[in-house]
This record gives sequence, structure tokens and C-alpha cells, in this order.
Amino acid sequence: MQVIEIYKSLQGESSQAGRPCVFVRLAGCNLRCAWCDTEYSFTGGHTMTSDEALAEVRRLASPPELLELTGGEPMLQEGEAVPLMAQLIAAGYEVMLETSGERPLENVPPQVRKIVDVKCPGSGEGGRFRIGNLATLTKRDEVKFVLAGREDYEFAREFIAAHGLADRGGEILLSPAFRKDAAGTRSADNCLLDPRLLAEWTLADGLPARLSLQMHKFIWEPQVKGV
Repeated sequence: MQVIEIYKSLQGESSQAGRPCVFVRLAGCNLRCAWCDTEYSFTGGHTMTSDEALAEVRRLASPPELLELTGGEPMLQEGEAVPLMAQLIAAGYEVMLETSGERPLENVPPQVRKIVDVKCPGSGEGGRFRIGNLATLTKRDEVKFVLAGREDYEFAREFIAAHGLADRGGEILLSPAFRKDAAGTRSADNCLLDPRLLAEWTLADGLPARLSLQMHKFIWEPQVKGV
């Protein structure tokens, strides 16, 4: 498989935010979101076997450490990513998968916590989510919407209602997008959507969602990689 990087940091998003976590970032993505902050993962990387990846994970952290498989879009390498997830689970790690949900998810091991990033209109990739993937989600999984403005918020609100996400029981995450050129200061000024506005809209509408800020971009400078 093609791997961009393997590193240990804090989980910056999801319901597990703040926990120590090992990240395995795979290369390649077939989407081009307007606010993407990991364009360096689109191409390149280095070839690793699953045994080599597991050895590097073990060097960084022992099970039952939290681990996230991310990208890019890791499910573009499904043939290698799925066996790696199974191997990591067997080794005792708590495994998460960050995915756009544009690729099929039915082969993901059921023990994996899926974080599915449904693309909103402001990403430039709205409508790419594979609706059939909703059937693969369980109460342990999470659906995330990255929002650049009011149009994205209204899309998320309607999607949540239309597909009964609140009844599914998993977490629903609303996350303000960061500017691609965010640099220097570690503040909400780098967000495309003011988190306070998003909080006020969520409260006014009574949405059953969690406000999810990218914690790592407030701890470290937003342009720093590998954190």
C-alpha cells in the first residue's frame, strides 16, 4: 500500500477528540474539496506492507491505543486497507476510519469506528456521498459535516432530517472548515465559518449534533503537518 505518513498525536476531531492517537495516512484521493488541508496526500507516499505498517504503529504505541486510518481517501486502497484494519484489530488496537463515504464501506470490519465525512456544497464535492453506505453505519459510527457557511449548514440540517440520522444513534458532528491558507495564529479567525455562529444556529434549531472544532489547529499552528 502507498503510505504518506504514520505518526502519533492527539485525536483532533470526532467524539474521541483529545485522546492520544496513532495516525496512518494513506496516499490518494479522488475528491478535491475546496478547503482541503491535506493536499500533500493526493500523490506520492512510499510503499509499505501491512506488516511494516503494523511494526511502525507498534513502535509508536502499544495496544489498546487509539488508531485512525485516514488520507486522502483510505478506501481507494480498499484491498490493502481492509486487511490492515483487521490486522490492527487483531493486535488489540482501537481502530477508527476517516472516509468521505464516496467509496463502498460494507467490507470495513464491524469493530472499526467509521467517521464518515459527508461533503457539503461548499466543498465543491457535494452529492458525492454514497447513500447506500448509511446502511453500514451503526451506533458506534459518526457522521461529520464540514461547513464553510450557511448553505452548508442548511444542507447538513436537511440531510440529518431526511435520513433520520438522529434515530440511528451515532454521533453527528458539525465542524467549521478552516482556510487553506491558515497560518500563524491559533484562533477561530482561521475558520471559514465562525464557530459561534454555528453554535447559535445549532442551538436555535435544536439539532442533535456535536460542535466539533479541529483541536489540533488550536494547539499547534494550523499549517503544521504530522500533528
